[in-house]
Amino acid sequence: MATRKKEKFAQILQAAERVFAQHGFHGSQVSRVAQEAGVAGGTIYLYFKSKEDILISLFKERLGELVERIDRAVSAAGSAAEALRKLCEIHLTLLEQNVDLALVTQIELRQNSLEMRREIGKALKPYLDRIAGILQKGVENKEFRPDLDIKLARQLVFGGLDEAVSTWLISGRKYSLSGQTDKIVDFYLRALKA
Repeated sequence: MATRKKEKFAQILQAAERVFAQHGFHGSQVSRVAQEAGVAGGTIYLYFKSKEDILISLFKERLGELVERIDRAVSAAGSAAEALRKLCEIHLTLLEQNVDLALVTQIELRQNSLEMRREIGKALKPYLDRIAGILQKGVENKEFRPDLDIKLARQLVFGGLDEAVSTWLISGRKYSLSGQTDKIVDFYLRALKA
């Protein structure tokens, strides 16, 4: 994609993130996203097939950015425990700093069709694979229990982070989400350690 097209694509996704967070996915029109992005209504359809495609693309892009940040941080980690801590910190800090994204990922993505949820599940797989990789490294390095069910533990780690973000939003963001990192990771490590 040429630089100008990439910029327009990113501009539309940023606008969609704001609009979906403010009005909800179902309460948002493509025309409102176009207006927020400062583009003509028809321009949206040069980049996306539908409003659903915008939401899925938004999730894929933001999740891709998250996975890149995690890859960089985890590669510098000396242990699986440290890698898990970095993953959790990045996840919680990113969503705390971008409330619109938190609202879209925690609320809007859950209210859509089974087909959309399947697409989102495919986009989520690389992130879940990163969690599984950290857990596997911990087992191999004898940091984590040898009988660890990697797939189940991966789901529990992700589910715990997901629930922490949802609870933070529901509470009206009355406390620091990233400030919960140590407690969450310490809880995970007590369950994971050999």
